Parts: sequence; C-alpha cells; structure tokens
Amino acid sequence: MPDPTPAKLVIRNIGLILSGDINAPILDGDCLIATNGKITAWGAEADLDCENATTTVNANGSTLAPGLIDSHIHPVVGDYTPRQQQLHWIDSTLHGGVTTLISAGEVHMPGRPKDVVGLKAMAIAAQRWYENFRPSGMKVHAGAPVIEHGMVEQDFKDLADAGVTLLGEVGLGTVKDGKTAKQMVDWARKYGIQSTIHTGGPSIPGSGLIDADMVLETGTDIIGHINGGHTALPDDQITCICESCSAGLEIVHNGNERAALLTLNTARELGCLDRVILGTDGPAGSGVQPLGIMRMVAMLSSLGNLPAEQAFCLATGNTTTQRSLDTGMIKQGLCADFVLMDQAQHAPGKTLLESVELGNLPGVGMTIIDGQVTSGRSRNTPPAGRLPEIV
Repeated sequence: MPDPTPAKLVIRNIGLILSGDINAPILDGDCLIATNGKITAWGAEADLDCENATTTVNANGSTLAPGLIDSHIHPVVGDYTPRQQQLHWIDSTLHGGVTTLISAGEVHMPGRPKDVVGLKAMAIAAQRWYENFRPSGMKVHAGAPVIEHGMVEQDFKDLADAGVTLLGEVGLGTVKDGKTAKQMVDWARKYGIQSTIHTGGPSIPGSGLIDADMVLETGTDIIGHINGGHTALPDDQITCICESCSAGLEIVHNGNERAALLTLNTARELGCLDRVILGTDGPAGSGVQPLGIMRMVAMLSSLGNLPAEQAFCLATGNTTTQRSLDTGMIKQGLCADFVLMDQAQHAPGKTLLESVELGNLPGVGMTIIDGQVTSGRSRNTPPAGRLPEIV
C-alpha cells in the first residue's frame, strides 16, 4: 500500500529568500515548508509548523531562490546531444542551478523529418520521452515541432490533442514569410500551443534571416533570442520589436551581449522588465553552457546596472509568467523547485547579491525539484562559502 504520510520538506536557517517576483524580489523569513512537492508556507521559523518533516534541510545561512529556468534549449533525446556529441549535459545544467528546461525545437535530431506526418510524430515522441524520463530529475518541456509548408489547421489540433504545447522556432523550417507563419501561429494559439520565433541572422545551414518585419507580422508569444542566435539584428530593429509588441523578450547566452544589454535597457525604459526572460540557446555551435543562465544573470546585473535580486527574476518568475509555468516563484501551490546558493569563496562583495552585481557567479550548494533533493554541492560553480545540508 502507498505510504499515506505526506512528504513534508522543511528548509530552515535560510539567510535570504528570493521570490522570483520582479515587483517584490525579496521575501522576509528564514524558513520554508513544502508538502507533497508544493510550496505551502514560508516566513519566520518560530511562526511555522515544522513538525513531522520527512526531509529537513539546514540552509546554513545560504540563499534560497526558485530553481532557475532556461527558456531556450535544443534537446534531442535523454541526456545526450549529437550537436556536440555530449552526454550528461542536462545533469551539468542542473549543477548550474537550473531546474526547468524549455525546448525551442529538437532541431539537431539527425535526419529530422520535415514532412508533416514525420514532424508531428517526432514532436509527440519528444514530448512523451521527456514526460516519462527526467534526466537527473530535471523538468524538460519538449516536443516543439518546427513548422513547415503543407501544415493545415487540423495538424495543430492533432498536436495539441496529443499533448504538444510548444512550437519550435518559427523560421528554422521552410516557412519563412510572415503571412504564412502568422496563420500557423494563430492556429497553434487557438489550440493552446505557445510559439517562439527565431530572431536575427542564420544560426545553422538551412535557417535564414528573420528581421523585425517578419517578427512583428508573425506575432509569436515569445521573441526567441532577440539578441541574436548568434547574429543580432541592427539596434533600431531590436528597439522596434520591443516597442511594437507585448511578447516575451528572450535574451540568450549564445547571442550578442551588446544586443542583450540594449534589450534590457529598452525594456527598462518602456517599463516592461517583466517581459524579459533568459535562455542559453544550447546545445549549439557554441557548445553546452551548464552555467549559462547564471552567467546571464551576473552579466545583466553587473553591466546592465540591474539589482541582482531583479536579475534573478529574469531567470525565474518572469519566465513563469510568460510561459504559464507552475514553477519559478515562491508562491503557495507552485512546485517546490529551488536552488540554494551562496557567495563564492573569496569573491568580492559583502553579500551574494553584491557579489553578483560585481559580475561574479554564486556557488550552488543544492537543488531541489518537487520537494526532493536532486543535487548537492555543484561540481561546476565556484565553491560556495556556506553549504546547505540534509539533517
């Protein structure tokens, strides 16, 4: 018989709680409780019911934040990528504090089918295999078909009925005109499938330039790598996109850093920092970046003059809102997905936040997904000053 005892996680002695909410990025409290994988309460330990915990973590003064989210990856199958002939890249990404990955298309699958029947079959299969298998506990939202000529409305209904919720980057397939792309994006949206568009110059042979005119005409939900993947659009086109739509503005590690800062500054001037989200766009020609999201947080905070507590929101709560996720914020009822981290040993700055604002990476001490500890001290970040431990 299944154990009727609720799984109760108590994290105590927290030094700082980051909320993921860009409007209120820091929460009061030194303790958090999750039951059966969902956040139930946080605050002062003396005010909370910490009895009957099935798992207790002593944070030892480290910082608790929602698990980071990579809004733009290109997985293939399991924890392997043929793009760089690399195994266990997802596990390495977990050690960078990321607990959720979102596919922008499984485009590096050798022999990727481009006929309608084949592309639908591969998307459904990809959605299923990551639904059934979490590499190292990581949540991977995959099964993101690249639209091709010949698709009709029924194809999008079929995909949605089978559980597909994402489109791969518009523009990586044969559909490269705004009118056709818009019709297909509208069909996808009708059936609850979220869309992303490639932005900028070609990334791989077969892709092409997607400029501001096509981005705006297509009207996707997310502006994929607005800072280029790899090559960015001219400055005036980037600012035009920011000003002319309300879609999510995705900045990626594998893009142009100067264009990333332009996007950040433009969004801030427009009063819409909540639209900015982060991805890596890996695995790709640039390789795999296990610390890519953390590096983007530090880069945008230090060079973009963005308070570190807000910079972390770009990789958590902003993506939660833009992509309608059930994780990424400290909020009752959301998934208990966390990263515990601290200022890296001997790093400048008086606190973790000051250190990040100076461009330094924090040290990851633990990740937790659905209330279960999934990794301990990171093998990839610099060593943290304080480490959490399971009591």
